Amino acid sequence: MATVTRETIGTLHDKLTVKLAKEDFLPSFEKTLKQYAKTANVPGFRKGMVPSGMMRKMYGQSIFNEEVIRAAGKKLEDYMTGEKMSIFAQPMILPNENMARLDMNKPDDVDFSFEVGLKPEFEIPAIKNKSALTRYKISVTDKMMDDEIERIKRRYGKVESQDAASDKEDIIYSTYEPCDEAGNVTDADKKIEDTEVLDKMPAKLKEMVMGKKAEDTLVFRPADVCTEEELKAFLKDPLKSGEEAAQQYYKLTISKVGKLIPQELGPELYQQVFQNVEVKDEADFKEKIKAELSREFDRITGERLHNEIFEMLVHNTPISLPVAFLKRWMREGGEKPKSAQDVENEYGSFEHQLIWQLISDKLMHEQGISVTKEDVEKDIKTRVLAYFGLGPDDEAQAPWMDGYMTKVLKDEKMVDETYRRLVAEKLFQFLEKQFTIEEKEIEEEAFFKLGDAHAAHHHHH
Repeated sequence: MATVTRETIGTLHDKLTVKLAKEDFLPSFEKTLKQYAKTANVPGFRKGMVPSGMMRKMYGQSIFNEEVIRAAGKKLEDYMTGEKMSIFAQPMILPNENMARLDMNKPDDVDFSFEVGLKPEFEIPAIKNKSALTRYKISVTDKMMDDEIERIKRRYGKVESQDAASDKEDIIYSTYEPCDEAGNVTDADKKIEDTEVLDKMPAKLKEMVMGKKAEDTLVFRPADVCTEEELKAFLKDPLKSGEEAAQQYYKLTISKVGKLIPQELGPELYQQVFQNVEVKDEADFKEKIKAELSREFDRITGERLHNEIFEMLVHNTPISLPVAFLKRWMREGGEKPKSAQDVENEYGSFEHQLIWQLISDKLMHEQGISVTKEDVEKDIKTRVLAYFGLGPDDEAQAPWMDGYMTKVLKDEKMVDETYRRLVAEKLFQFLEKQFTIEEKEIEEEAFFKLGDAHAAHHHHH
């Protein structure tokens, strides 16, 4: 009769030893061997007619090994279920010389030892104590509004041709070709087309282009017209080349000089920016722009708050872990074995994620937070409709939706990402109510200079 014994070998780290008597695996071994004989394809024999002695010789030992391990695994599972053991990953078999000694011709009692990492019990003090956090509110200033409206006017503006480059804001349409010192093109296949605002060009090149018109050409070497800082960026874009191009001559041909004429404020622009929405006048337009800016800022400050909550819970929740077991599991439990050094390098961020996983699992379980298949479908649908400027009630205008959804739901990656995002949203909606949150007005610049949450909490360690 099989037995299981349990001993502690470290923090939340136990060894379970399964002792099997031969009666625990012999009957199933014989049965499996018989079934195998019925279906085996062996050249020279009709299916199911292979002599049992031959079957035993060919496949017996490997089937025997599998049956013994299966019996041990089954016993282990029953024991852990009975003991309500909550473990990390899966049990890892301890190196065992018994495996080498398994012999179907001399079946004997056998034991296997497994190590398991146990999940810890823990409390979450930050929630109990209603810890204090700050939710920032970025104020939308007049300057921000002016900049945003300027940006929109330019974005919807038109380009008018100019006779020559005369202003740093002019747009230069050009081509670059590798050439020799005299400007004879050496490799026509490497012609690069580029469109750039004059002011963004390297300073010396900008001076050379100023006053030039369509069809004019220049010959230069990047190293001669760029400062060290400019050179790196210029080689990468527009030239899309490595450092060797710095000393190469290039022929720059101007194809067109344009000037961006920003779109005027007026009904035409309002219509372009807010396609399915009625905009009454300039004041209404600005109101809507301000609301969009505020929404975007709320999203950014919300992300920061969630990050703060995440870091605070991970760093300030006392949780013990079976470190030795987890490191062994990281070393051997994946598809490819890892070196001890790799495990040491990765353990910190692995532990960070694992603690979060434990905290979020506990909270979701206690609060009954869950996301259904319908939730996922509804979310994907809403986002697709929004992309086409339609609301959740406008599905009648999208007769293709059902076909589209059938296709999308087969995309496991998208379904999984949507599921995870919805779970996180529900979890953080719950978490936001668990702390003492103070609202604080802040200027945009000051907000982006705040230190990141991860660094802040690391110092508490």
